Amino acid sequence: MRVPSPVVASEQKATRQLSTIRRFLQYFQPYRKEIPIALALILIGAATQAVGPFFLGWSLDHLIAQGNLQGLFLLLGGLALIYLIGVTAIRGQILRVGWIMQRLLAQLRQDIFAKIQSLPLSFFDRSEAGDLMSRLLNDVSTVNQAFGQTVAQMLGNLFSLLGIVIAMLAINLQLGLISNLAVPLMIFTTGLFARWARARFRVTRQTIGDLSAKLEEDIGSVKEAQAFNRVDLNIEEFSLLNAANRDANVQAVAITAAFLPSIDFLNSLATAGVLAYGGYLAVTGAATVGVVTAFLLYVQQFFRPIQILSQFYTQAQSAFAGLERIFSLLDEPAELTDAANAIEMLPLRGEVKFEQVTFGYSADQLVLKGVSLHAEPGQMIALVGATGAGKSTIINLIPRFYDVSGGKVTIDDVDVRNVTQTSLRRQIGIVLQDNLLFSGTVAENIAFGQPQASQAAIEAAAQAANVHEFITSLSHGYTTQLGERGAPLSQGQRQLISIARAVLIDPRILILDEATSSIDTRTEALVQAAIARLLENRTSFVIAHRLSTVIQADQVLVIQQGQIVEQGTHAELIAQQGVYANLYALQLGKTEESVISI
Repeated sequence: MRVPSPVVASEQKATRQLSTIRRFLQYFQPYRKEIPIALALILIGAATQAVGPFFLGWSLDHLIAQGNLQGLFLLLGGLALIYLIGVTAIRGQILRVGWIMQRLLAQLRQDIFAKIQSLPLSFFDRSEAGDLMSRLLNDVSTVNQAFGQTVAQMLGNLFSLLGIVIAMLAINLQLGLISNLAVPLMIFTTGLFARWARARFRVTRQTIGDLSAKLEEDIGSVKEAQAFNRVDLNIEEFSLLNAANRDANVQAVAITAAFLPSIDFLNSLATAGVLAYGGYLAVTGAATVGVVTAFLLYVQQFFRPIQILSQFYTQAQSAFAGLERIFSLLDEPAELTDAANAIEMLPLRGEVKFEQVTFGYSADQLVLKGVSLHAEPGQMIALVGATGAGKSTIINLIPRFYDVSGGKVTIDDVDVRNVTQTSLRRQIGIVLQDNLLFSGTVAENIAFGQPQASQAAIEAAAQAANVHEFITSLSHGYTTQLGERGAPLSQGQRQLISIARAVLIDPRILILDEATSSIDTRTEALVQAAIARLLENRTSFVIAHRLSTVIQADQVLVIQQGQIVEQGTHAELIAQQGVYANLYALQLGKTEESVISI
């Protein structure tokens, strides 16, 4: 692999940063009318800050030196009014800019969430949920901290700085040039520290993403960690990631800690220069005491916005590192998109065909190899085979969660790639082994796929799923609040509610993936009865390791290593005395040893 030269790498980095800034500026487009108002308020606030030292210095030479107390009081009253206007403008600019930034950041979060929801399943196969959460929460929070609270102050200080420079040069060109000698040094120092800070803050954003991913994973698997005595190991692994994040932040803080004293030193240096040269001019009569006093006040004001701008600049490096991660997610290609001429899927009859389908989660490793099958409308198709044989992959291709690598999948003789995903999936119901319930009421979970469903329709679906009596026995019936992942319901109760969810959408094609696994025998009977009712007059694809659940299937497909090795009814496959017959005998305990590897 060719490593780019330092010059090329620097150019690529600069290009990436400019691209990030341009992308971020695009979020200001909806606020074109509000931005001029905010800028006007910022200019007013900056102008009021810049005129103060001039009038104070002028008063020394023309009012105080001449004993004009009346003029001095009038000047002070005028300055008080100017400062009052400035304070009002600054308050207005903070409110206006804050209003813009908070809406901008809310839109950024919305875009991230919408992107995550629209990405194909293949993206989540290679991504960690915790890292995605970190981009949505931590990275946006970093942008908020850098821009949401301080951008108004930053802009105000920038305009104040320009006003101060103009005033200093207008009052005395020589002193103005002396005062600005430190500016090139400050620019150089800021750029140097910014490059260091940017690299370190980029590491902090990555490490907090890794830490969030680890945290999300370990919190979700506390039970398994305790069961397998992995608690100490998990703590050790988290400690290593936590230490990496700590070290990255310490290094970033160390850079910031060295930067601010450097700016203070340059500030002191410039003040000493103005005092020395200004004193000389005052002694020789080339400048008045009032001018020198005004310059000393301007120098103090001059470096205060520079300090704030420099501090903001280093803080912004963390924000830009977060924005890079955010935009890299937003730029993630949508691998599964509707074709330009995609049509709405008509109401399904339920005929499903796989025609020489090949598929691989990666280009160099096929999971399915020339799979062909034909399901007539209303048929029940059972898929059996070893874990990893390709059963789940087959059913994932029907609702087009993935696109085939070769061949095609058709429903009612229409290639699933030629219809909109929404219209296709609207007519397909899925009941998984571990269906996820959400925080909310029982009714809301049943109506997950049909949020507008009436209470009568929800209860009818629950009755069909054999779960109505259980729900009505709960403290608040259908309005009972469930916790995360459906707590405190049992696995079987969650499964019955998932079946009710599928009943409610009335799908023409039904997919059952290990729907009766991990539940007790009594609940299994309820689930089996609910499934039997759900299967009526629907094309269904059933994956089950318990072969007793697929005896009534119209077709049984035996999958091995991504291929259909046997196909037929239960009776036909038993008569063949092949792979399926041996597997069935093994499960029923009719043979003492298996003649196949599953």
